[in-house]
Parts: sequence; structure tokens; C-alpha cells
Amino acid sequence: MQHFRHLPEGLRSKLFHRQPGEFSAHSPARTLAVALGATLYSPATRPRLAEDIVKQAGHGVVSMVLCLEDSIDDREVAAAEENLVRQFSELAARDSADSLPLLFIRVRTPEQIADLVRRLGPAVRLLSGFVLPKFTEERGVPFLDALISAETPETVDALDGRRLFAMPVLESPELLHLETRTDTLGGIARTVDKYRDRVLALRLGVTDFCSAYGLRRAPDMTAYDVQLVASVIADVVNVLGRADGTGFTVTGPVWEYFKPHERMFKPQLRRSPFLGRAEEVRAALIEHDMDGLLREIELDRANGLQGKTCIHPSHVAPVHALSVVSHEEFSDASDILEPERDGGGVLRSAYTNKMNEVKPHRAWAERIMLRAEVFGVAREDVSFVELLSAGLRDV
Repeated sequence: MQHFRHLPEGLRSKLFHRQPGEFSAHSPARTLAVALGATLYSPATRPRLAEDIVKQAGHGVVSMVLCLEDSIDDREVAAAEENLVRQFSELAARDSADSLPLLFIRVRTPEQIADLVRRLGPAVRLLSGFVLPKFTEERGVPFLDALISAETPETVDALDGRRLFAMPVLESPELLHLETRTDTLGGIARTVDKYRDRVLALRLGVTDFCSAYGLRRAPDMTAYDVQLVASVIADVVNVLGRADGTGFTVTGPVWEYFKPHERMFKPQLRRSPFLGRAEEVRAALIEHDMDGLLREIELDRANGLQGKTCIHPSHVAPVHALSVVSHEEFSDASDILEPERDGGGVLRSAYTNKMNEVKPHRAWAERIMLRAEVFGVAREDVSFVELLSAGLRDV
């Protein structure tokens, strides 16, 4: 797999100073956690699920979650499981099986994990792991134990020696409520640390947070405008997203909108970056409420989150375009990480517009370089506008 591989080679050469790197399901967890990018959710009930997965891979999707939980009716679970097993078998028989996205299954109960692994048989080789809903210490341990128990010798052989990953979803009321938040976060931290080699990333279930108070953010507001939600995100990153080696990748919350809605506030995209370049792209983004999504992606990054949960294919291109490392970021990170600067110090940015302080900015620079490995580095004269335009060309 490789981000932006779906674009013509000539176009990629014009966009990138350093091309995105290749990765696979066998890549280190640290790489895969960042490479997830826009993780596209799909109900497991879709009758043409295999075709949908192949199609989305052709449009640049590199990670998908096939959902057996909240996205389907309680009465559809058995049929959805049968469909999932059938669609995996169909995918495994295709010539394109090796170019599929990283595939995860969102389950409802721990028992489903072993059952699905058994029913998938050899097709389990296409599976990267499971998404664990409403994760707390009490509810999470049975899921993680079930994941380990499901790896029989036959399964390990089918997986070619690699392990199945877990992606816990942090969305329980106990995490939201102030009086239980600290204890709940502490329990989650103990659990994911104990199973660290199994946990690929932590996902935020902001829709469930809002549900606990009967809230729903409008398309011209971000998750960070809803203070109840913003406070939880801050606390989750504070405890679970630290850059000292104890933290995990925490992914951005879902953006719910993909069709035009009536607006109350002005668009959030300035005109100047688009002038003379792609003004029609700006108009299309605003028309489909994507300006709110773009702002939320930037706020995700500023608040320590990487990647994003997506429920519509049109959201993938903006997430990936804004994940590409700018030439300026790459220049600053490279300077900070020069071996001769291990002792610290301060230097002026090569762009002559900021101070780079080696010790305080080192963790940031290391994260930039990891993102550059999988999303590439834009050319000096290429902005997010060109990257967005390229990514949206076939959406």
C-alpha cells in the first residue's frame, strides 16, 4: 500500500518533494498507526461489500472498518456476520487481494471475535484486526483476551505470523461524566498498556459523547466548539497521547455531514489560498460543508490527534491532503533532528519565519518525520490546495 498511489505518476512527481512510502499489514505498528489516515467505516450488511472495498482502494482508501455494531440494526447482526464472511471469501479469491486496504471488523461482543476468525478460515489473512466498542477497563479486557485466544496455530499460519490488532473506541458515558472520568481514564490506561503490543490506535467516539447529553454539532461547528466534547478529547490526549513513549496514536472523531445544509455562519475557508489556483474547489468544499471538516482536521492535529474516522468517501481526500507534510514542516523537523544538535540550542528556521528550539521541538519533529514516511512531503511550491484538488479529482 501507498498513499496517493491512485494518482497518475506524473502528477505525484509534481506534488511531492518526497514520495509517500510503501507499507503493508506486516509493517511496524508505529508506522501503521499513522498510515491509517482516513479510516472509512462501512456497515457489514452491504450486499456488494467486496466490490465497495476494491473500489475505495482504487480511490486511495488504505484502512476500512466493517461495522457489526451501531451502524446496523440489532436484528441484522446474524445476517451481517454471514455477509461479512461471504464477502471476505470473495475478496480472498480476487487477483487484487494483495492491494486491499487494512481491514478491521467492529464487533459487539468478545465472543464474536473467535467466532468470526474461525468462520473466516483462510480468508482471515485479509484481516488486520478488530475495533472494540465502548472501551473501558472492565469491558475491554474480555475483548483483548478474546483477540489473543482467537489466534490458533491455523490462524497464525494464515496470517503469515503477524498478529491481529485492536483499536479500542473511547466513547463510554463513564469517560464523559466528570465524576467518573479520572478513574475511567486510569483504567483504560492500565489496560492498553498491559496489551500494548496489541493496541494499534485509540479511536474517539464523539457521536456517543454527544448522545449522552442529547447534543449534535452543526455542520458549521467542529467537535472543539462543543465544550463537553473538547474537554474529553483534551483529557484523553493528556493521559493516553503523550510523546514520552508511553502514549498511543489517538485518531480524530467522525465528521457526520456530506450533503449541503442551510448555513447560519460564514464559510470557514479563506479565499486567498485558492485565488488563481482552484477557486472552483473552494466553492465545492463550501457547498458540501467540507470547510467545517477541514477546520476540524486542523484542530485535530493541533490537539494531538492523527487520522480520522470517516463515514463517507468524500471525506478521505481532505484528511489525506492535510496529512501530507509541508516542505516547511519537513525543513524545520530536519534541522531540529540533525545529529550535531543533540545538545540542544536555538536556531532560526530556514524559512526565516520562526524559532526552532531543539529540545522542546524534538518530539514534534519526530512525529513530523513519521508522518512524512507514510504521507510524503509536498514540494516547496505545493500547498494543501493542490493536494486537495488532486485528491478530489475522482471523488
